[in-house]
Amino acid sequence: MVLKTFGWSFAVTALGLVAAVFYGGWTGFGIVAILSILEISLSFDNAVVNAGILKKMSAFWQKIFLTIGILIAVFGMRLVFPVVIVAVTAQLGPIEAVDLALNDKDQYQQLVTDAHPAIAAFGGMFLLMIFLDFIFEDRDIKWLAWLERPLAKLGKVDMLSVCIALVVLLITAMTFATHAHQHGGAHVDKAETVLLAGIAGLITYMIVGGLSGYFEDKLEEEEEREHEAEEEAARTGKPVSAVVLAGKAAFFMFLYLEVLDASFSFDGVIGAFAVTNDIVLMALGLGIGAMYVRSLTVYLVRQGTLDDYVYLEHGAHYAIGALAVILMITIQYQIHEVITGLVGVVLIAWSFWSSVRRNKALAAAEGKAEGSDDKTEVSSGV
Repeated sequence: MVLKTFGWSFAVTALGLVAAVFYGGWTGFGIVAILSILEISLSFDNAVVNAGILKKMSAFWQKIFLTIGILIAVFGMRLVFPVVIVAVTAQLGPIEAVDLALNDKDQYQQLVTDAHPAIAAFGGMFLLMIFLDFIFEDRDIKWLAWLERPLAKLGKVDMLSVCIALVVLLITAMTFATHAHQHGGAHVDKAETVLLAGIAGLITYMIVGGLSGYFEDKLEEEEEREHEAEEEAARTGKPVSAVVLAGKAAFFMFLYLEVLDASFSFDGVIGAFAVTNDIVLMALGLGIGAMYVRSLTVYLVRQGTLDDYVYLEHGAHYAIGALAVILMITIQYQIHEVITGLVGVVLIAWSFWSSVRRNKALAAAEGKAEGSDDKTEVSSGV
């Protein structure tokens, strides 16, 4: 099971590390290995959230996620995305941007650093909306009940998550503008950039999330109709033609997953520059990490881990909220990637531990109930 799910990841790791040795010697090997570990640690929460969405999709779309999806994730976000950022922000052509990435690494890194406020605002707002929509929803299973119960009640207010996200964006942009003003106004334009990029992130979330939610509801309605039609056919003996909506619903859920993955990868791509400014080594290291995140997502789905450890999804969403806040803070202040990675790992480990404790408590309660039933049977038999 492990080899089947992680086989491609192992193969890509071997090829990537060999390519790193040929390209940059043993130093390149070390850099790619470090970047792979960095990407996996930063994106573990991504795998848990993805698994929650992917388990609703068919085996076909799970394969699409692992094949076409990984091409988008590795080549699109880890290789093309940094070059596109430079091309757009520096107003260069794509060929010039690639030339810069390969031949003038210091200048390339500087341009990506200059683009960081826009990237952080876009990704931060997208991730913040995911977190807010999760905590404001009333759920049967609650992890931190003392916090989630009142938030679920607040969530009945329409558009509350959007209002909070916009307030956070406004405060972030104003703080940035105030800081710039104190330093002679050198970064005044960046405040406007943060505001526009954040609104773009919010719009992207609402469009993609709205479409995936709409088609998911449609799919559920269609499944109910098909079930009713099958029951009718069984009674009357007439054949029934099923309407297939799963493809359209799954497509928009797949699109949602890709945008989600893109938002998660922002911190990995930006963090990679702390290790190297070589675009080839960066793509190799982050690409290997992205493969493991994908394989881990599928593994969680096939093993039913989210059903067994019910608080994992909560922990992952809290990690998303923390990452969103960290991204917004990094617009003005530098935060080490180790802290970013550890926050997510700690929250998920805590939620896993809570799930294990819950499972043990339930098993103990069932054992006591069975024991009392046996005693009742014996006493009634006597």
